Amino acid sequence: MALSRIWSAFIIIAIVVASIKCFFFGHSDIFNWMVIGKSSDPLNPLKLDGIIETCWIAVDLCIKLVGTLALFMGLMSIAEKAGGIRLLSRIIGPFFSKLFPEIPKGHPSMGHMIMNFSANLLGLDNAATPFGIKAMESLQELNPNKEVASNSQIMFLCLHAAGLCLIPVSVIAIRSTQNAQDPTDIFIPCLIVTFVGTMAAMLIVSFRQKINLLQPVIITWVLGISAIIGLLVWYVSKLNAESIKSFSGLLSGGIILLIFLLIVLGALYKKIDVFDAFIDGAKGGFETALKIIPYLVGILVAVSMLRTSGTFDVVMSGIKSLFVFFGADTKFVDALPTALIRPLSGGAARGMMVSTMISSGPDSFASKLSGVFQGASDTTFYVVAVYFGAVGIKNTRYAIGSMLLADLVGVCTAIALSYMFFA
Repeated sequence: MALSRIWSAFIIIAIVVASIKCFFFGHSDIFNWMVIGKSSDPLNPLKLDGIIETCWIAVDLCIKLVGTLALFMGLMSIAEKAGGIRLLSRIIGPFFSKLFPEIPKGHPSMGHMIMNFSANLLGLDNAATPFGIKAMESLQELNPNKEVASNSQIMFLCLHAAGLCLIPVSVIAIRSTQNAQDPTDIFIPCLIVTFVGTMAAMLIVSFRQKINLLQPVIITWVLGISAIIGLLVWYVSKLNAESIKSFSGLLSGGIILLIFLLIVLGALYKKIDVFDAFIDGAKGGFETALKIIPYLVGILVAVSMLRTSGTFDVVMSGIKSLFVFFGADTKFVDALPTALIRPLSGGAARGMMVSTMISSGPDSFASKLSGVFQGASDTTFYVVAVYFGAVGIKNTRYAIGSMLLADLVGVCTAIALSYMFFA
């Protein structure tokens, strides 16, 4: 119900703003470009994709996702049949049994979730999505009401959307292509922001679900993760830019290949028919990709309408005017478009980040802050559409509100850290 209201509000607001611009400010062609506009069209004054083009983009995205889903779901199938998922479940069981009290001990969903979180940690978005969908499907098996999000699904999705990430690989790569003097300077702020956002998501959802976080097991795990992140921050702070790039590539690429190797070796040891197991899992990737197309089209079209109508420009002008009125420093405002659109569209936020780099320079405060915003959380509405859509959840309860509140904590933390690191 919450998603339905938000989606309806996006469309209504976009059309109202476009109507005001058309009838009061003389933008007579705005309706036409909102519907049929292509960002590549030199005659398009908006330089943004309209509704029709966005529908094609959504379907194209799902088609490209088929291969990734097939690969990682196939590997997941091998791991399940070889007992690897059960092993992961036993390892993390003491912690997850407190954070997800409704999940039975040793349930495969625990292993699926840890695979998803591990992919997120390494900045491997393409791997995280298949693992996350598999986790949602496992949790759906335990869900007594198949159309209403369970407590466990909400906790998992909010922790996933917070996007705890050790290595913002894509942001570093983009900053490198824009010839930033030090493309890796957003590494530590991104790491801290995602950690704070994840802790905020856990606190928010635990409060709603009345989970006691002061249990020894939870405290021990949180302190352990905090210590690891602290050591990583200390180690990275001693490296130069080139060494950080080399380290991030080695860690992210090396670990995913190590996972592949361990899964295959484990299956061979257990005398599993590896290729048949892979094919069985890969078939589900194709079916899942088809299932999420309607949800993705709906979300991306609504976001497209908000962008092409100029709603974001109105919001940005209002925010900047507000801070000017109170006499506050406004140099962070130029990076806010990335933060505002990040919950709605990862691709659009990436475009906003690149646009900020081009207009302000890759080494400007706004460019660095926009990079932190881009690397600091996942795309909330995309995650909701894809993950809940994959299992047919219609009532998301308080999931979206919790995610957006955690996003707000992350944005505020990013701004504060950027003044410390980049000002």
